[in-house]
Amino acid sequence: MAIPDYQTLMLPVLQLASEGEQRVADVVDLLADKLGLTEQERQTLLPSGRQRVLHNRIHWAKFYLTKAGFLASPGRGRFSITQAGRELLAENLARVDVSVLMRQPEFREFYRNEGSAGSSATEGASTTEAAEPGTTTPEEQIEAAYQTLEATLRADLLDRIAKNSPAFFEQLIIDLLVAMGYGGSHKNAAAQLGRSGDGGVDGVINEDRLGLDRVYVQAKRYSAANAVGRPDVQAFVGSLVGLGASKGVFVTTSTFSAQARDFVKHLSQRVVLLDGASLAGLMIEHGIGVRTSRTVEFRRLDEDFFEET
Repeated sequence: MAIPDYQTLMLPVLQLASEGEQRVADVVDLLADKLGLTEQERQTLLPSGRQRVLHNRIHWAKFYLTKAGFLASPGRGRFSITQAGRELLAENLARVDVSVLMRQPEFREFYRNEGSAGSSATEGASTTEAAEPGTTTPEEQIEAAYQTLEATLRADLLDRIAKNSPAFFEQLIIDLLVAMGYGGSHKNAAAQLGRSGDGGVDGVINEDRLGLDRVYVQAKRYSAANAVGRPDVQAFVGSLVGLGASKGVFVTTSTFSAQARDFVKHLSQRVVLLDGASLAGLMIEHGIGVRTSRTVEFRRLDEDFFEET
């Protein structure tokens, strides 16, 4: 089954608490077993890669139940059910979600204050209207927005590259490789790259600052619809063999065909195929052609810090 959203997890969390005081760190595995989640589902991470999705959703389910007075925190990293929580379970509801939590005055106050940064609830709004939440946690919403913005930025970067000159693309590759730690300096990198026609490669760059090993580079500025096929990659590999080289990077602003990717899997040379999406991603990661317009720091509670030792 799919990982339940945080509201669907509220009832299972409350039921577990009714069996006795629970340790936060243990609940994730207990619920995963109870829900029959696969190992892959248990290990699925948020887009940031910093927290498991299941852990994040259980955290928010517990947090909201506590704000509604249905759970309490008797000790560090622990929670238990309250009398209000037991009474709620006694109703035998098929589902506990934010609309149920909104019955509690303290939760209504918290929930409306939490949303006041965006817009205040109107005085005449009904409880159901005020409690119309999504199925994703606040962190998931933030990360989804981030992923959308980054995807738009990647597309914009590739569009700008396509509209510039071949010399611009060459300089871009130099900037990126130097930012990633190759070539030693812009001067050293520029002296090596851009030597078109040198044995069928576009350039060679030092892999490390001491020049102990070298990487040969091929760059193709193609349109998005024009994928690089196996013949182009095979020709590049042939050039590497002729030069006695063992490492190469083939960069394109478009994509590589499945045949091209399969071809490089079993070579004695180490050949990396860097497509447009990966190129744009590395540019963003290393600050090439982009700048930060606004930074938001989002901090979460470090539950391990509060665990009993």
